[in-house]
Amino acid sequence: MESQFLGIDEIAETPAVAVVVDVMRAFTVAAWAFGRGATRIVLAESQAEVLALKARNPGWVAIKDGPPAPGFDAVNSPGLLRSLDLAGRTVVQKTTAGTVGALAVKEASLVLCASFVVAEATARLLRARACDDVTFVVTGEGGQADEDLACAQYIARRATGAGTGAAEFLRRADKSRAADELRQGVREGVHPDDVALCVELDRFPFAMVAAPEDSLMVLRPSAVPSPEETGHRRAAAPHVRLPGV
Repeated sequence: MESQFLGIDEIAETPAVAVVVDVMRAFTVAAWAFGRGATRIVLAESQAEVLALKARNPGWVAIKDGPPAPGFDAVNSPGLLRSLDLAGRTVVQKTTAGTVGALAVKEASLVLCASFVVAEATARLLRARACDDVTFVVTGEGGQADEDLACAQYIARRATGAGTGAAEFLRRADKSRAADELRQGVREGVHPDDVALCVELDRFPFAMVAAPEDSLMVLRPSAVPSPEETGHRRAAAPHVRLPGV
């Protein structure tokens, strides 16, 4: 598998396969939403679109970055979201980086949204689909967010079937600027457990696939082959192109 790692602004053409990574916190939150029973997540382009969709669909759950705001039901925090009952609900999510990254590659034939909590499931789906050329979209800090890059690199290596350990990648995420900002309260709408939840490995057994549905970009959980089905097909070590290299 050939992998490249790009920031959102570095995407010059539609990739064949895109894995959009936002560890802190969009796609950790998305995974928790599915874990709490949500059936789908609509990735919105703006907060105005979220509110418009919510107005037309009062039963939908609206999520945004930052502090609570009128019209929104929750904020982009896994620690705060984990107590909600979302069984059978549609969630509408707008964040600063994650949803923007997913919408930037919406024309790709396969779009996966990922974080550490679904890392192994994401890697197994890439193996099962025999993806040869994968673009990892590093959404934070113009493609330089170390928590997102670490997660992307880890998934890329796991997707080859290699027995790559997670400890160093998780350490990088835990020591990242985003983690420090969450701990120090620089960002609003934060729970004290957010960083720990964002660096929890493989909490959920599903991957998350985004695809157009009725003019909306919709994220859904996807079952993946078992480790026994994918674990024996080892590939060569990935060819990695880091940003700026």
